[in-house]
Amino acid sequence: MRVAFAGGGTGGHIVPGLHLVARSLAGGDAPRLDDLLWFTSGRAVEQRVLAEVPRELPWEQVKLSLEPPGGGAPSRLRLIAQTPRAFWSARCALRRHQSQVLLGLGGFTTLPAALAARSLGIPVVLLEINAAPGQATRVLGPLASRVLHAWRGSLPDGVESRRHRLAGAPVAPEVAAARIPESQEAEALTALGFDPERPLILVLGGSQGASSLNRFVEEYAHLWISAGSQVLHQCGPKKRAELGPQRPGLRVREYIAPMAPALAAARVVLCRGGASTLAEIAVAQVPAWVVPYPYHADRHQERNARELGEGVRIVSEASLDRQHATLLAEFAGAGGARAREVMRQALARASAEDSALQILLELESLAR
Repeated sequence: MRVAFAGGGTGGHIVPGLHLVARSLAGGDAPRLDDLLWFTSGRAVEQRVLAEVPRELPWEQVKLSLEPPGGGAPSRLRLIAQTPRAFWSARCALRRHQSQVLLGLGGFTTLPAALAARSLGIPVVLLEINAAPGQATRVLGPLASRVLHAWRGSLPDGVESRRHRLAGAPVAPEVAAARIPESQEAEALTALGFDPERPLILVLGGSQGASSLNRFVEEYAHLWISAGSQVLHQCGPKKRAELGPQRPGLRVREYIAPMAPALAAARVVLCRGGASTLAEIAVAQVPAWVVPYPYHADRHQERNARELGEGVRIVSEASLDRQHATLLAEFAGAGGARAREVMRQALARASAEDSALQILLELESLAR
């Protein structure tokens, strides 16, 4: 199958595509990708994630730059001015690769790529990764052959139809193997070089990091460590300076990949509400405290978290204080065992089974 992906700007618009590639190459009953064309915006965060595309897959990255210099959302005037050039670039690339179907992953890059695909008679599929429909889905949905939804909350009226399907959010194939009982944590901790006798708090700020979580860790990690836990913290690119030096019981990384070993070792995750992160948490069944980014107009991170019901605890950014740090320390310890088990059971009910395979099969059914 010869597929084109269109998506970029943030890790959330790239990582789902990466998981689809991994699932395809894992073999079994998954349709195989023979050629991949990937339209992106050219941001640095994309390059870090795209470096993980397996070398055995023939693929090409084509940058469709709609954003102003320095990044950020383009103005309507710039979008109108830049889209024609991006459209023709996308059209030429699609013809060169003989792509059979295009999957829009979100972001402004999806617009010219989807228009180019339609002009060539190539079916367009959109993956809505958030529980609140994004701009790409709202604008391009009527042009798409199919819209695949990661969460029921983004379905029109919450109901599936021929064009709108609930598929779940794709995760890396190995994430399912991270679903282990707490009694087996010691082996996973040892594999990562942590103390097998101390529970691990995993902090994830998303592909670009979260300064509020960085400040929270910097101020209160000592409390978690003194209570008997240890911490693995993904602080985000170029944000290491927001934290002090490494200390016993605290390990800081700008980026964690692969994620599955860290999830297998974690007793609890403290994270933002990005869709891919929450999908991984649900599949691995690791209880999470979610701090949604509060400044999105549609509050989609909060809506994402609510899709997991009792499997997560939602904490507002304004509530990141000593009281919540103390509660998190208690939750990770022996006293939180019952609450964690209830959350694990809720995550088991909420997680979708092999979403990546479902999405690949949908693409195969439409490929021309």
